Amino acid sequence: MKLGIMQPYFLPYIGYFQLLNAVDKYVIYDNIQFTKKGWINRNRILQNGKDALITIPVEKDSDYLNICQRSVSSGFDKKKLLNQIKESYRKAPYFDEVMPLTEEIVNYDDNNLFDYIYHSIVKICGYLRIDTEFIVSSTIDIDHSLKGQAKVIAICKALGATEYYNAIGGQELYSITDFEKENIKLNFVSSNPVEYKQFTNEFVPWLSILDVMMFNSTEEIKKMLNEYKLI
Repeated sequence: MKLGIMQPYFLPYIGYFQLLNAVDKYVIYDNIQFTKKGWINRNRILQNGKDALITIPVEKDSDYLNICQRSVSSGFDKKKLLNQIKESYRKAPYFDEVMPLTEEIVNYDDNNLFDYIYHSIVKICGYLRIDTEFIVSSTIDIDHSLKGQAKVIAICKALGATEYYNAIGGQELYSITDFEKENIKLNFVSSNPVEYKQFTNEFVPWLSILDVMMFNSTEEIKKMLNEYKLI
């Protein structure tokens, strides 16, 4: 069984979904610490030919709380965010198909940060017809005080994984030998450059999956999901 494990990210780039699509089961961390100024609650879209940041504002709280313990700000102006997205993409070829889904994602009525982002990932997978099974990390019977590689191996063993898939950026974090000792094959997913027409602009790479969806059909995106190599 092929397993992937990752934090939740808001409308992440296509590499996130390439990893998700490559495995049989996908664990999403809810019980690890929320990191400020990371990509958990923000991403980039195309705006006037350049990349622009979109953000889910988070209530002020302890920096040591887990993602599932953080809340979406009560001052989150969802209408403003949706207007920003509409103005950026209203002339995109798949705007009419994608904007209703975007509205459903942004307007989701749940103030728990993890639940809010998890819902968005599930919805996008439904749109892209990705049928990988999701598992929330806190529901797995392991020692959740474990960190890093030790926690990943524990999750793999608890779920009976024979292969573990990780994004290429984690190469220095994991030991092939340590995984082999547990009879688990370690793989790294390296995304090939993905390029498509963004209006008449010079292409801006690695934006939110929202950008990919606005400019490409689901059939085209399904092909892009397989444009990676295993290392």
